[in-house]
Amino acid sequence: MKHSGKATLAGLKLIGVGLAALLLVLVGALLGKYLGTLILNFLTWPLVALWVFFAAFTLYFFRDPDPLVPTAANLVIAPAHGRVDVIDQTVEPEFMGGPCRRISIFLSIFDVHVQNAPVAGKISFFKHTPGQYLNALRTDSAKFNENVLIGLDCAEPPGEKIGVRLIAGLIARRIVPWVAPGDEVRRGERIGLIQFGSRVELYLPLRASIKVNPGDRVIGGETVVAALD
Repeated sequence: MKHSGKATLAGLKLIGVGLAALLLVLVGALLGKYLGTLILNFLTWPLVALWVFFAAFTLYFFRDPDPLVPTAANLVIAPAHGRVDVIDQTVEPEFMGGPCRRISIFLSIFDVHVQNAPVAGKISFFKHTPGQYLNALRTDSAKFNENVLIGLDCAEPPGEKIGVRLIAGLIARRIVPWVAPGDEVRRGERIGLIQFGSRVELYLPLRASIKVNPGDRVIGGETVVAALD
């Protein structure tokens, strides 16, 4: 599947940075006279153990399972793994053009952080907005935090608009989109990555039939969250 393995590659890069930092500390210890002796005699293995823990957690965090994408017509699937904590009506003027339904999903540091296309269609809108890094547990964090809004023109049913907003959090300070305006995407296809805890909002037409409730846990690329019949 398109973009498969990119999350793992991002994790391996972070592990490499951690290993480089560890090696620099050990090299510095070798060059130092007193501090070096202290580190080499007492801290070498604790530092190695710390890096091994960091590497294991990073690989776990950047895991990227292939979703089992539903194939029935006119379905909208979850764009992210996590817990639904807001379902309401809001106004999204930039892409949806006014009132719409919103489903907001909170991603803890233990959730998969790859995002998936909720529908098949064409990327017709893309906007990155710099901002703060408030705790993504706050349901209003989308108003203030750095975010990327991706707009899709649905292939099924044609003519509908679906918006996905990737929101950085207190720990998550990097959003890595894998799509650009003009790209065609399939339902469930990987569209981006948010590093560490964060939030994803899904904007739907008012007529959408919502299939989840607040408190439900959803699987990105798999869980049906709405229908556009």
